[in-house]
Amino acid sequence: MSVPEKTVPSLAAVLLAAGKGKRLKSKLPKVLQPVRGRPALWHVARAAMAARPGRLVVVVGHGAEQVEEAVRSWGLRPEPIFVRQGQPLGTGHAVGSAEEAVGRVAEVLVMAGDDPLVEGAHVRRLLGVHHRTKAAASILTTEVDIVEEPDLTPTQRAVREMSTLVYVFRRDDLFRALPLVGRDNRLREYYLPDVLGILMDKGERVSAVKGDFGGWAGVNSRATMAVVDRIMRERINARHMAKGVTILDPETTFIDVDVRIGPDTILHPLAFLEGESRIGSGAEIGPATRIIDSRIDDGAVVQFSVVRGSRIGPRATVGPYAHVRPGTVLKEGAKAGSFVEIKASEVGAGSKVPHLSYVGDARIGKGTNIGAGTVTVNYDGYRKHRTVIDDDVRIGSDTMLVAPINVGKGAVTGAGSTITKDVPAGSLAVERSEQRVVKGYRRRKDADTAARAKAGSGRSAGSKAKGKR
Repeated sequence: MSVPEKTVPSLAAVLLAAGKGKRLKSKLPKVLQPVRGRPALWHVARAAMAARPGRLVVVVGHGAEQVEEAVRSWGLRPEPIFVRQGQPLGTGHAVGSAEEAVGRVAEVLVMAGDDPLVEGAHVRRLLGVHHRTKAAASILTTEVDIVEEPDLTPTQRAVREMSTLVYVFRRDDLFRALPLVGRDNRLREYYLPDVLGILMDKGERVSAVKGDFGGWAGVNSRATMAVVDRIMRERINARHMAKGVTILDPETTFIDVDVRIGPDTILHPLAFLEGESRIGSGAEIGPATRIIDSRIDDGAVVQFSVVRGSRIGPRATVGPYAHVRPGTVLKEGAKAGSFVEIKASEVGAGSKVPHLSYVGDARIGKGTNIGAGTVTVNYDGYRKHRTVIDDDVRIGSDTMLVAPINVGKGAVTGAGSTITKDVPAGSLAVERSEQRVVKGYRRRKDADTAARAKAGSGRSAGSKAKGKR
């Protein structure tokens, strides 16, 4: 996550991250539920950082240790201050518990940690309106009367636009109003939205700003998570298309928030680009392809395959139906073809592993061809061993290369061989039983089979005759 160069000392951001999320039925706190490759709270924190707060407070509760560990790993600046809410008594109580940590700032930005659809642009716009109107409080919403979800009436539930639980308050007005919030609701909790009514009753200005989200939902249940994911996915896909990426079917294309893609790349249906993957220009991904934390260089093609933790070089090809496992590098123009698995290996420029092979813990030089059915036998039951195949080598089909082993430059192995010793450069290595030819075998075999069948038929007829007597 990028860190703002300058901060606003007079602004504190408070992220509410204490919720349990009972409806999710998950061991993971709801603010850590993944949304397009990052926890929901990560998206919220990124939006808050757009306001450049001078102080960052995270209110935690359920799963506090997990949440704190995750937030610390994001490298946020200013460094977050964690506040334990203790007994969960609602959003108003959560904000009140952060009063000391907030300090003597002028304004407080409050954001729910389970609303990942809020973006930095929304926060900046809210702050702009808040300052222009000189409001005591401003809210990102289209509604005036705000009631939290458990207390919605059927009519209120039909309203399509709602509060996003993103607020800006004048600090002193906020903390003077919080003690006046009651618990007259079904859950007997202190609701932060009630502060707005208290301020308006005192004659203070409250501003509302409508955010353009393309839909809205929070991480409250598996169903709302699906809605959040769809909206986030639509945003991500639209941004990539605006930068020159062709997405043939956006509804079936899944791109995580940290993925970067160059122009003129084509994404076919059911392309899954995950983690911190980097896709170059003019590449072609899919259909039905999953790429995780990998780099795909310019002009590479990956189809019907899984690539994880690897680098696919310029104009290299993967698939269909290949599995490229972590630590693999395919150099320029290399090929991992149909039903090929490669793990922790380097395949040199122009080299090909076209089909039905396993290559593990190996280094393959340039211009080498690996025949169908080849296996680098890298594991002896105790340790992994390395295979080194030099440039311009021809490995015959169905060759077993028992590691550790070296195959020299320009060497050839015969099909069906089990190679257990190093092969010198330019040599032919063949290991197989001597072929035996039995002439006339088919004629004699057919005659023997016919005689046996005839004899069996005669015995069957005799048995039937005895049975009729």
